[in-house]
Amino acid sequence: SRHYSIEVEDGIIKDIKIEGGCSGNLKGISNILIGMDVDHVIEKFDGVDCNGKGTSCPDQIAQALKTYRQSI
Repeated sequence: SRHYSIEVEDGIIKDIKIEGGCSGNLKGISNILIGMDVDHVIEKFDGVDCNGKGTSCPDQIAQALKTYRQSI
């Protein structure tokens, strides 16, 4: 994935748009994430690896949410 646009309100994901990566999977993941708590998503997605790359689309979502958490 190349770019994430995540809207969060009171610690809850309200909207997420992801550019790049596997379109179908990421659309599904995005739909599931809406309404979820940021900390819960970080807990579940942080460190998920894709074929030995050391990261993955879910891990990158967790990293983006960690960056958000640090900015508030």
